[in-house]
Amino acid sequence: MRLPEKIRLLTSYLLMKGVKEEMRAQIHNRPKEISLTNNSPWVSVAMENSSFTHGSASMNETAVETAILLPIFMFAGGAIGNIIAIIVLSVSRQERKSSAFYTLVCGLAVTDLLGTCLASPVTIANYLDPHVLTDEHVCEFHSFLLLFFSLAGLSNIFAMAAERYLAICCPYTYQRWGVDRRFAQKVLFLIYISHIFFCCLPMMGIAKSERQTSKTWCFIDRSTHDPVAATYSILYGAVSLLLILGTMVLNLAVCGALLLMRQRTVQRPVTRGSVRERWKALSSASETQMMAVLVMTSAVVLACSAPLVVSVFAHRFMQYNDAEADLAAIRIAAVNPILDPWIYILLRRSLFRRLLSLSRRGSSIHSNSSSAPPRNPFYSDMMKDSHVFTQLMCNASIVTQLPATVKFTPCDPENL
Repeated sequence: MRLPEKIRLLTSYLLMKGVKEEMRAQIHNRPKEISLTNNSPWVSVAMENSSFTHGSASMNETAVETAILLPIFMFAGGAIGNIIAIIVLSVSRQERKSSAFYTLVCGLAVTDLLGTCLASPVTIANYLDPHVLTDEHVCEFHSFLLLFFSLAGLSNIFAMAAERYLAICCPYTYQRWGVDRRFAQKVLFLIYISHIFFCCLPMMGIAKSERQTSKTWCFIDRSTHDPVAATYSILYGAVSLLLILGTMVLNLAVCGALLLMRQRTVQRPVTRGSVRERWKALSSASETQMMAVLVMTSAVVLACSAPLVVSVFAHRFMQYNDAEADLAAIRIAAVNPILDPWIYILLRRSLFRRLLSLSRRGSSIHSNSSSAPPRNPFYSDMMKDSHVFTQLMCNASIVTQLPATVKFTPCDPENL
């Protein structure tokens, strides 16, 4: 064999041996990730294979399709649920639609619908094109949406709790202020205007919006050392925290007032005339339903908003930066508009009456099976239905303090 041929074979052998040694060394040193540099002699060989490039592209497309399913499902669930809730609230009776409480409930449903329809498309577009949120204006707009709708939801649920507190614990103030549908609409308008201005401050240069570590959402920079921006992030967290605590305090006050009324009602001497008057005055379950909607909606809103508020303070005071925790917090906040509408749908008045009827029948069967005879023929009827919160306001002194706009109509308790 001639010398040039031997040199050519030797060169090929050494090249293959070098490729094998480099592959073995990289696999040994970095088992999870093999970095290929342009200086590697087998990069060009591998890139010439069509299955290498097309295979990695197909894997990336599959990963994107899998990741984008979650925001799509959340968008569809929030939009469809809130549309159904608005329809259910719109077809309710005229006296319910004209009340301040259900005006605020409908306002919360509209807020959740707008938040879902505005913020979710930006998130979905970013999954399709990771460079969407790199645009400064798009990032600021996405940050504004998250700031505004998170704070607006908390303010709306606080207004609902305040309305119930005034109606039950301060009826004179409730009547003097003329709390009705128009009053609730003014409150909603004030909430929206003030929150739009407050959440637009980062776009005016007060604070800086940035793409978060997960690169799927934008929010204000909570770890900044700029004193003005730091003050804004603290103020945002403080306002959110005050709304959460205020809602909890008002709900506890209303529940405590209702329990106190129940205790006074049970301890009062009962006569045939007083029982009839109480059933005529407050035999409806509307108050109970309102409180059930308020308590359950408050629990959902507060539970979904609390992680994001905690993350604001954690970044500011503890210098805690966990991308996974932040992503989980914003996803939990995004679940809120999905759950809220089903509370209005499932606790609508007709279904709630059926649940109360079933509960009343169960308590009636239990009382009939008891061997102890009732001390008074009217006392057993009162105890049988004592779980209904609206009956707790049967005290004559409480009824006389109700607003003059409240009209009592006789109602058969068996048909509730």
